[in-house]
Amino acid sequence: MKLPVDEIKKFYHATRYVLVFFVLLLSFHFFYGWWAAAWQFYPFKTEVDNLFVFSSRILFNQSVWILQHVFTLDFTTEGQTIWVALDDGRNGYVEVSPGCTSLKQWLHWLFIMILFPGPWKHKLWYIPAGLIVIHFVNIIRIVGLSLTLKPWATHFDFFHDYIFKTFFYFMIFVMWALWVEIFLERKKQPSNASVAE
Repeated sequence: MKLPVDEIKKFYHATRYVLVFFVLLLSFHFFYGWWAAAWQFYPFKTEVDNLFVFSSRILFNQSVWILQHVFTLDFTTEGQTIWVALDDGRNGYVEVSPGCTSLKQWLHWLFIMILFPGPWKHKLWYIPAGLIVIHFVNIIRIVGLSLTLKPWATHFDFFHDYIFKTFFYFMIFVMWALWVEIFLERKKQPSNASVAE
């Protein structure tokens, strides 16, 4: 039986980048956890703490604006907490704490894109664009959590821990996959232009 060498090469070619992506993602995940827990972000503790506070305030304000102007959700705010009136008379809440910021995902994105191959002339605009997309994904997460409180208040943890967190990393993967397809793979493809004889 003849081995499908071309198919094996295609499979290897397609999966090696994905494996590198997940190795980088998990490597940074564990590094970030260690840096935060053991070192409290040393030597940038003050800067990181200030960034957490600043970005959580922006995230809260933008999420509240969308809830007020786009959706008809009955809610109030106190500090950086969104209180949603539930159908049974109780209140559910989404607290936008400094830990809710997308700082970890921003750093994931930077780490992956800086170490992954590709032309720097495109990285210089694609990396900042990715940071902006990640911020908007986080706004979707906060708005989505607020909206799901009314019909599914008892399932808040499920939406918080599984649905929206997965969505975060799915979007990072999609942006990375676009990078590979558009800027890495297309560059390697030979030109189909015919040469005049």
